[in-house]
Amino acid sequence: MTIPKAAQAFPRSEYLRRLSAVKSEMERREIEVLVVTVPANITYLSGYTSKSGYVPQALIVSLKDEEPTFITRRMDAPAALHQMFIDRNNVIGYPEALIANPERDGYDAIIDFISDKGLGRKGIGLEAKLLPSLTVEKFRSRVAGARILDCTNAITWIRGEKSDLEIAMMREAAAISDAGMLKAKDVIRPGVREADASAEIIGALVRGANGKPGTDAGSFFLCATPRTSTCHIRWTEDVFQQGSQINLEFTGVRHGYTSPLMRTLSIGKPSDHIRRLHEGEVAGLEAALAAAKTGTTCSDVAAAFNTTLKKHGFEKESRCGYAVGIDWTEPTASLKEGDTTILKPNMTFHLMLGNWIGEDVGYVISETFRVTDAGGEPFTRLPRELFEI
Repeated sequence: MTIPKAAQAFPRSEYLRRLSAVKSEMERREIEVLVVTVPANITYLSGYTSKSGYVPQALIVSLKDEEPTFITRRMDAPAALHQMFIDRNNVIGYPEALIANPERDGYDAIIDFISDKGLGRKGIGLEAKLLPSLTVEKFRSRVAGARILDCTNAITWIRGEKSDLEIAMMREAAAISDAGMLKAKDVIRPGVREADASAEIIGALVRGANGKPGTDAGSFFLCATPRTSTCHIRWTEDVFQQGSQINLEFTGVRHGYTSPLMRTLSIGKPSDHIRRLHEGEVAGLEAALAAAKTGTTCSDVAAAFNTTLKKHGFEKESRCGYAVGIDWTEPTASLKEGDTTILKPNMTFHLMLGNWIGEDVGYVISETFRVTDAGGEPFTRLPRELFEI
C-alpha cells in the first residue's frame, strides 16, 4: 500500500507561484539549477515540514521543469511523498550506505542526479554560506566546468512578501499563540513548578485554537525570577513564588508558519520600575506599529520605538525585531536603526521588544504584524498588559 497524500496546506497554484518567483530570480542570476537545502525554504516551495534536515537533502529547482525534485534519505522519502505537493516520481530516496560514510554522503547523490540529468551546465546555485565548506568544494570539484554561484538567502528574501494565503496561515498561528498566553495566565500560580506550567502551556499550543491544532512545537522560553534578565532559558525545576516575575516567549505553529508572542507576568504587584518600563515599551510599540507603513524603512520603525522609549527614560540595546514567517526568524530584514530595507505590503515582522538591563532586570512584550499602507497590523488579539496574577 502506498502512502497517501496529506491534505495540502496550500493549493498547487500557490506553490507554483512561489516557484515562478524563484525561477525568475534564477534567470536574473543566470543559473540553471538551484539546490535548496535550507529546511524553511524547502517548506516554502513544497509544503514539507518533516524534520529530516539532520542529514543531506535538497530540493532541486530546474528552470526546465515545472516541479522540483526532492532528494533525501530513503527512510524520509515517505514523509515527502505524504506532505509535498509534487508528484511522487519527483521524490528520490538515496540509500542508507551514504549515511555515516566518510567517503560519500547524500550530497554525492544530489550531485549524481544533477550530472545524470545533464543539468547545471549554465550555472548551479547553492545556499553556500549555510553548507559545510567541504560540501561546497565537493560541488565545485565533482560538477566539472559548472559555474557555482552563492544564492544564500535568495529564497528567503522572496519569502519576505507573504501572499494572502500565507497571511491567513500566520493569523491561525497567532490565535494559537494567544491561546497559549491565556493558558499561562490560568496555570501560573505560587507553588506551581515551572515545568508543570510549561507542560500546560505547550499542550495548549499543540491543541491549538478555533479548531486549528498546532502542527509543531516551536521554541519555548520561560524566564522566571531570578532569571528574568535572561532571554533564551527554558523552564527549570523551581516553583513560582509570590512576587515572581515571568517572561514568556513562544509561538503557535501552523504548517511551519509562526506568529511569535511575548508577554510579562507578575505574581502580585510588579515593581514600580517594571511598571514604568512596561508603560514606555507599550508606547514605543504603538509608535513602531504606526511607523510600519508601506514605503518606510526598517530603520524608521526602530527609530520610532527608540525615540519614544527614551522619552520614558529607558533605552533598548538589542534590535526591535526581525522578519518572521516559516520556522520563526527569516535572516533578512531587521527592525534596527540603519537597516534601509523598504517595507512592502504583507511583509511580516516580529516586533520583539524584550529589554534586558544588566543582570537583574528584564521585561518582554511583542507583536507579530504585517505591513500595510496604514501601518503595522498585529496578528494577535491579546491585550498589551503587564499581567498581574
